[in-house]
Amino acid sequence: MTSPSLTIDTPAGPVRATAGPREADAVVFELGGAMRGSVHVTGTTHPRYWDQFTAVRACLGPVNAFKDTAPDDALPRLARSRTGYRGSLTLYRDNTDRPQVSVYSLLSAADQSPSQKTEAVLTAVLRGCAEHVAQRSDLPEIMEASRQRDTPGLLRFLTWSVAYHQAQAARLEDEARAALSAQRAAQAAWRTAARWLALCPHPVLLLILADRPDSLTGRIRGLQSWVPGCVDAAAEERERARRAQAEVDSLRAQQRRRPRGHRPAMVAAP
Repeated sequence: MTSPSLTIDTPAGPVRATAGPREADAVVFELGGAMRGSVHVTGTTHPRYWDQFTAVRACLGPVNAFKDTAPDDALPRLARSRTGYRGSLTLYRDNTDRPQVSVYSLLSAADQSPSQKTEAVLTAVLRGCAEHVAQRSDLPEIMEASRQRDTPGLLRFLTWSVAYHQAQAARLEDEARAALSAQRAAQAAWRTAARWLALCPHPVLLLILADRPDSLTGRIRGLQSWVPGCVDAAAEERERARRAQAEVDSLRAQQRRRPRGHRPAMVAAP
């Protein structure tokens, strides 16, 4: 088992972080030295693959900030400051297996952004605690408990997302068909106006056929670009729906094949 204590070097000085007893899905660190308060670390999904529980999230405060809101007086603060801060950091690995971090909403209790130095301190502490948990021997248990905790909510959201993107795709496809019909009608009208102009030149016909935004020619040009734009956007919505459905299927398969006590693959240490 990794030592329960670590020292994190920050621009404000060393911060000592001591892990308490592991909860089912998290580890809470008590801070000392240049910073006071707690950091809550748990498992979470990869930022790009919501069916893969391969990331670690550290939150400022004693609770999971994505589930509960810590009271202002429980937020971590620098040792010589009365200002508490909230926010989180996700530690994950990219497609080349390199460690990456994503920082979310570092704000004071009064919703003010921290100074550059304070932000560096908060980020260093969050990352240090996250890296420490990512190397623990009991990480598989944390990840499995986190998966059980978050899967029902993820399934509800992703199922809604599938329906939403499918509906958007259908709407865009309807728009493309309507625009294509309007384009064909405008082209037929343009050809009729061109024949009339050849038989009987008239200023109104010249305006209708002129290459300008408010003319028949301008309308045709606009529709010619609108139709493929709608088709491309509809294809993107279909792909979003497909990906969301694939994540739904993956999460449901994980629920079926993982009996109690199964140990998922450990997140690689950064």
